[in-house]
Amino acid sequence: MTNRSPSLALARCPWASNELSIHYHDEEWGMPVHDDRKLFEFLILEGAQAGLSWDTVLKKRENYRLAFDGFDPEKIARYGQSKLASLLKTEGIIRNRLKIASAVKNAKAFLKIQSEFGSFDRYVWSFVDKEPRQIRKSMKQVPASTPVSDALSKELKKLGFTFVGTTICYAFMQAVGMVNDHLVTCFRYSAIASAKTKSPRLKTSRANSASHNRPAVKRTIPRIRVTR
Repeated sequence: MTNRSPSLALARCPWASNELSIHYHDEEWGMPVHDDRKLFEFLILEGAQAGLSWDTVLKKRENYRLAFDGFDPEKIARYGQSKLASLLKTEGIIRNRLKIASAVKNAKAFLKIQSEFGSFDRYVWSFVDKEPRQIRKSMKQVPASTPVSDALSKELKKLGFTFVGTTICYAFMQAVGMVNDHLVTCFRYSAIASAKTKSPRLKTSRANSASHNRPAVKRTIPRIRVTR
């Protein structure tokens, strides 16, 4: 009789193929995220992934947390040239000059969105009308981008973000649960699908809760509806 770990016997999305990716798939991927700090973390990590595999980013994730002050956008926005030079020498992260500079630029743009909209959570989830999309059945149906990610990418670029092309934005949407791209055959699909009913109100981190009291600047956010 073969002793098999129950977790390895579960039906998963095929990309979850090693210990690190399996843990991420089972515990995080696709679960709706409404904490601004966590949303910023995924935005930076997805940008860092450009041209690389997600496994590469996962392996370096803890190093990123240490190097980038726990993904605190207020601290990152204040990084100067000496800090950037130090990061370029930091082992354990992706030492790409443009990607590192992008983290600082994106932190500044991120803070502006928090100030203008109350929270990044409120802003970004408006692109899917605050409800996760539930539309996939097979890997062939999982796209690299959608009209929604096209719109999000366009708007973020207008606001000063970089490394936010439509493919990166769609990967971000998958990661933070704006779309449930777990296959229906995956054991996580149902859990993720039901998770949306557990968070009827958008949440923000304590650090940003005060920003809800600020008057929001009225912007028109594209309302793109995906054909189901």
